[in-house]
Amino acid sequence: MDEIAAQLDIDTEHLEHYGRDAAKIDLDVLDEPAGGHASKYIVVTAITPTPLGEGKTTTAVGLAQGLIERGKRAVVALRQPSMGPTFGIKGGASGGGYSQVVPMERLNLHLTGDFHAITAAHNLLAAMVDNHLHHGNKLGIDVRNITWRRVMDVNDRTLRHIVIGLGGRVDGVTRQTGFDITAASEVMVLMALATSPQDLRSRLGRIVIGYTTEGESVSADDLGAAGAMAAILRDALNPNLLQTTEGGPAIIHCGPFGNIATGASSVVADLIGMRGSDYVITEAGFGADMGAERFFDVKCRVSGLVPDAAVIVTTVRALKAHSGRYQIRAGRPLPDGLLEEHPEDVEAGLPNLRKHIEIVQRFGTTPVVAINAFPQDHPSEHDVIRRLCDELGVKVAASTHVPDGGAGAHALAQAVEEAADEPSHFEYLYPLELPLRDKIERIATQIYGADGIDVSRPAERALAEYERLGFGQLPVVIAKTHLSISSDPTLKGAPTGWRMPVREVRAAVGAGYVYAICGDMSTMPGLGSSPNAERVDLDAEGRVIGLS
Repeated sequence: MDEIAAQLDIDTEHLEHYGRDAAKIDLDVLDEPAGGHASKYIVVTAITPTPLGEGKTTTAVGLAQGLIERGKRAVVALRQPSMGPTFGIKGGASGGGYSQVVPMERLNLHLTGDFHAITAAHNLLAAMVDNHLHHGNKLGIDVRNITWRRVMDVNDRTLRHIVIGLGGRVDGVTRQTGFDITAASEVMVLMALATSPQDLRSRLGRIVIGYTTEGESVSADDLGAAGAMAAILRDALNPNLLQTTEGGPAIIHCGPFGNIATGASSVVADLIGMRGSDYVITEAGFGADMGAERFFDVKCRVSGLVPDAAVIVTTVRALKAHSGRYQIRAGRPLPDGLLEEHPEDVEAGLPNLRKHIEIVQRFGTTPVVAINAFPQDHPSEHDVIRRLCDELGVKVAASTHVPDGGAGAHALAQAVEEAADEPSHFEYLYPLELPLRDKIERIATQIYGADGIDVSRPAERALAEYERLGFGQLPVVIAKTHLSISSDPTLKGAPTGWRMPVREVRAAVGAGYVYAICGDMSTMPGLGSSPNAERVDLDAEGRVIGLS
């Protein structure tokens, strides 16, 4: 790990080793001068994915390895996987083949314990809320308007809605609440956006747990909980250093949900990478409509970093799915004919890729299309994608990083280098002074392609209250399906002629944004009929097996 850290100009005094293959990086490294690198900042996003995902993580790793192959200093900064999906249908999130972060077992199985620290800090606040109610409720918290639930890093649908405080008077106040998965915790997001221990402490103090009977917000600081939460998270704020299959550096930190949160790794991970490399490759969850928009409008506002290029990952199978002629379902065999040579189906799915290119360009960022090539692809199908990119003047490269590692991403790395050297004209989608409702509508119309928004009466009341409480200057996040650019998962391609329903609006004040819920969003996944957990075990030598 000392050798891996040296590639980023990080001295061993700034490392805290976790065994032989992982280490934490002390944030004090940011106060020390580095080698004077003029680092380029590259975000990896994608078209609207199928339920199987299109390989953003493995493409990000392969790109970093490809840049190193070309003599550049490159680091990949990624989210930490949640154990919920790891033991569910999706499996782990370390990449794949010869383009992944290793050791994958440590990465996928709670790494250095950051998720557990976030779980503990979150649940400490929940316990202090209920303790306050039990001891007289001096703050006048409205028991029917408590928004702070509990979390755990396991998929468990039975905990979505629960009743607590059953028993006698000594067992607390009886009320309805529930559990979310740790990746959906506001503590997870605010740690990903925190720039220092002091900033972390301030954000924790601003968390709103609910409201009084008079309609005023109640914060973690009001309950006296934020200091202890910060103490629990002290070590977790330091990013984790691992390596790729080819020995390049990988900084792994935080893992906020892509549906209702930012879906990106931490700001401090990127800042450390920018300090000691030529290229920082980071990833934004799901498609450009969700992950990239939040990356640009939320994360970049906090970090102050400006992206030099955006890689849009596409696959032949996803474009065929966007033709509307195939249904891909997680855990089931691929549809008949999907792997056969059908360039006309790829052509029919191109509006989705075209829309994601337009989204990236809307922010003044140069896009590069990466074809994540599968062995079953046909040259004629790749040619369809190349023709669209040539028509739009966008660089494109097919990449075989999964079977070939960095060598397979050589063409992609070259395209990214060229794109990152072009002048940047980056701009946010909206000013923070814009009213919350107008921010939501601007994202819906200019990014998703909606004709407008339909806001429910409860959501309208919440927006008005948030403006009154002083939250109106915050950016917004749209919680919607990742399976369509629209809010309807059944609409493929680039839908038009639709309006986005805003069912509910919530405030994540500690994280620093307001989020609108558009559709049915679950923050506690369930396990499938044959979850991946059934196949994970230890062999006779004590090694983990069955972890995909």
